[in-house]
Amino acid sequence: MARIVMKFGGSSVATAERMVKVAQRVAKTRAEGHQVAVVVSAMGDTTDDLIALAKQVNERPPARELDMLLSTGEQVSIAVLTMALQGLGVPATSLTGGQAGFRVEQVFGKARILEVRPDRVDALLRDGHVAVVAGFQGVTDDGEIATLGRGGSDTTAVALAAALKADVCEIYTDVDGVYTTDPRIVKEAAKIPEISYDEMLELANLGAVVLHPRAVEYAKLYRVPLVVRSSFHDGPGTWVKEDANVEQGQVVRGIAHDLNVAKVSLVGVPNRRDSLGRVFHALAEENVNVDIIVQSIVHNDVHDISFTVCRDDLPVTLRVLEDLRVELGAGEIVAEEELAKISIVGAGMISNPGVAARMFDALIEAGLSIRMVSTSEIKVSCVVDARDVKRAVQVLHQAFELSASAEEKVNPVKA
Repeated sequence: MARIVMKFGGSSVATAERMVKVAQRVAKTRAEGHQVAVVVSAMGDTTDDLIALAKQVNERPPARELDMLLSTGEQVSIAVLTMALQGLGVPATSLTGGQAGFRVEQVFGKARILEVRPDRVDALLRDGHVAVVAGFQGVTDDGEIATLGRGGSDTTAVALAAALKADVCEIYTDVDGVYTTDPRIVKEAAKIPEISYDEMLELANLGAVVLHPRAVEYAKLYRVPLVVRSSFHDGPGTWVKEDANVEQGQVVRGIAHDLNVAKVSLVGVPNRRDSLGRVFHALAEENVNVDIIVQSIVHNDVHDISFTVCRDDLPVTLRVLEDLRVELGAGEIVAEEELAKISIVGAGMISNPGVAARMFDALIEAGLSIRMVSTSEIKVSCVVDARDVKRAVQVLHQAFELSASAEEKVNPVKA
C-alpha cells in the first residue's frame, strides 16, 4: 500500500463530465489499496472569470478581497469532486486549504507556505477516506485567506505530499509529460522520461508551464518523487527526481521560452558604491523579482543599469525607479516590452564547454539578434525580440538535436 497525492489542474476538472472521470481515476487508485489525497484547481477558466468579475466593479480590486473571491474557485472544485466520489461509493471529505493545515504568510496574491499541519488529512487517510484539498490557498496567523499565486495548486500538492511523507506526488494535466520544448511550437518535440529536480526547476523558472517553480523547489527540498501525467489517458509520464537517467552525450535536455519579459534601463547613474544595492533593495521591498542584470560603464564614472522583470511588474518597477532617479542623480528611465527570453537547460553543460557558443552561433546564423545574455552551470538564456521567439525555439531545438525519432513523435494531448 502506498500513500499518494494526486493533483488535477483546471483543464482536468473543467466540466462535470471531467470531474466524474477524475473521480473514477481516484476511485481506481484507492481500490488498488492506496491511501489517496487529492488536490484540485478551480474548474477551467474560473480564476480568470473571477478576476474579470472583480474588475467590473473595481479596476484595482483590493488584494485581500480579491483573494477572498479567488479562493472560492477551488472550493467549488473540492465540493463537486467530493460529491462525484461519494456518488461512486467512495468515502471522501473536502477541505479548504486552511482546514487541511496550510499556514501561509500574509502576502495576498503571492503568499508562501510557512507550514503544513497535516493532522486532519492524515486522520482521514488512515480512516480510509479520500481527502480532497483545495489548492492555491491557505490561512495566515490572523485567520486571513491568502492565495499562492498562479500555479499555486502544484505547490499545494507537493507541500502536502512532503508533510504526509507520501510515496509519490502525481501531477495530472492536459499534456502527458515534460517535453524537450513546447510541442505547439516544435511538433517533433520529444517527451522526456526522466529529468532531475535541478533541470526541471530551471525549465519551470524559465517559462515551461507544465510545473510551477515553487512546486519543484519543494520537491527537491523534501525529496518528493514527482511524476507528470495526462488526465486524459494512461501513460508513464515524466518522472522528476534527484538522479535522472540521461541519454549518452545529451548536453541539453530542454528549451524554454518566456514572453512575459520587460527590460528596464536606468541610464546615466553616477558610479556610487551603493547605487546598485539601493535600486535592487527598493525593488525587493515591492516584491519585484529581477532576472538578468547588466551594468555597463559609459564614461566619466557614469554607468547604465539594465535588467529584466516580468511584464506584469513593469508599472511598479517604473514607479520605484522614478522615486530613485533624482535621488541617485541618474538620467532617463527606458523600458522595452516587446521582448522574450529563450533558454537552454541541461546538467551536461557543466562538463561540456562551448555550449553557449553553439547557442549563439545558431541564433546568429538564423539572423536573430541577441539583446541580453545570462548563464548558470546548467542553463544559458538569451533575450530576443518577441516576434522571433518561435523561430528561436525551432532553431535551437534543431541545433541541439532534441527532436524525437519518427516513432516517438507525440503531439500534445487535446483537451
